[in-house]
Amino acid sequence: MRERNYFLLVIIIFIALITGWIDQPENPGLNLGPFKREVKVHEGLDLQGGLQVQLEADVPDCQSVADDSMEAAKAIVENRINGLGVAEPVIQRQGKCRIIVELPGINNPDEAIRTFGNTGLLEFIDAGDTGLTEGQKVATTGLSTVFVPGQATPTPLSVSPTILATATIAASPTISSTANISPTATLTPTLASFRTVMSGKNLRTASVAFSQTTNQPYIQFSLDDDGAKIFADYTSKNVGKFLAITIDKTVISSPVIRSAITGGSGIIEGRFTIEEANRLVVQLKYGSLPIPLKVIQSRTVGPTLGRDSVQKSLTAGAVGLLIVTLFMLLYYRLPGLLADLALMIYTMIVFAIYKFGIPPFFSFVTLTLPGIAGFILSVGLAVDANILIFERMKEELRAGRTLVLAIETGFARAWPSIRDSNSSTLITCAILFWFGTNFGASIVAGFALTLAIGVLMSLFTAITVTRTFLRLVIDLGITDNLWLFGISKR
Repeated sequence: MRERNYFLLVIIIFIALITGWIDQPENPGLNLGPFKREVKVHEGLDLQGGLQVQLEADVPDCQSVADDSMEAAKAIVENRINGLGVAEPVIQRQGKCRIIVELPGINNPDEAIRTFGNTGLLEFIDAGDTGLTEGQKVATTGLSTVFVPGQATPTPLSVSPTILATATIAASPTISSTANISPTATLTPTLASFRTVMSGKNLRTASVAFSQTTNQPYIQFSLDDDGAKIFADYTSKNVGKFLAITIDKTVISSPVIRSAITGGSGIIEGRFTIEEANRLVVQLKYGSLPIPLKVIQSRTVGPTLGRDSVQKSLTAGAVGLLIVTLFMLLYYRLPGLLADLALMIYTMIVFAIYKFGIPPFFSFVTLTLPGIAGFILSVGLAVDANILIFERMKEELRAGRTLVLAIETGFARAWPSIRDSNSSTLITCAILFWFGTNFGASIVAGFALTLAIGVLMSLFTAITVTRTFLRLVIDLGITDNLWLFGISKR
């Protein structure tokens, strides 16, 4: 038994050292060969500020949207946001046809919304012998693209107005620059319908490159085998005609074909800024949304309120922790002191999980104000388990049991109560987490996750750490004074 207690003590000390290293404020992170992990506190939207957007399917009957279409749209939105490099985003479904997007630390809300909210549908269309005007709005029906009547004036592209300037496409010097068409040219009914040659689904790669002469950014792309064949067949049969490029049904370029293009790659040039080019590449790279989305609510959250709330929460937590530790020490004496040590280890473990996670279950915990509340509540639950154990132990001592027997019996008889109470809490956490995840209440899910982690870790510290400390006190013969165990002399 003594060897087992020493073995457990070594494990506890090892865990305390590891978690203490993780918990240090300026942790450099873990860098062991190919395994690299950043170790830091991941703050949520309410702590560091950012952007919260509510998207909805832009269709006449929202409830008729297929579930797989919304899941595909959610995945594409998530990929686009990851392409922006946003840290710890939250993307989740809400109801039948809504998606909630939370972007902590975002600096340019309008640019972010344009990137992940636009459909991003790329089309190469047969513009015939005359070509189309840059900025001209078109509408797609099936495999054909039709000009919107009454739209003679060029309409800015919804992604960014400056993208529309003098864009061209080229795979080799054989494609000329944009056709010189007057923006005020009268469009006759003969130009009403245009055939879609190829869509963005045939796109293999897209990236931003820079001109060696002007240092201006442009977009280079390559097509898959089917797209390359379609492109080669069309360009070889339509030399001298115009091939227009549209994004979200707006023309961004309308070059004339000088010769067949068989390489399966090309470039889109224009007076792009770096941000505009990157945004367009993100949209093209991750595909078009299967259904259009519209922004029904958008709000920017400032970090000032979150920082103030964090400070007040930390102060409240520190005061509460101090009161709890003093109560345990004064009322339960030596067991209370050992429980306080176990509580310190519990706090270190839980905070380390927030920063480092538990691979492969989750990489980290995004800390929010409700999450902090869940953590503080779990501290009380951790002490509650110790109180049940110590009260059972005192009952055994009053009944005349030896100290060793009283400790073991106290843990054994308190365990059913601890198990049942913590199980009910975990069930409640599971229900809250499911509700928060499926109905867009991320603050509820965050509270449930942090509380569940705290409950599980409190079981470890109360049952394993505290009991190991008590057993070592008995094994080492430090004291057998019952007053130190909360029993007053008669």
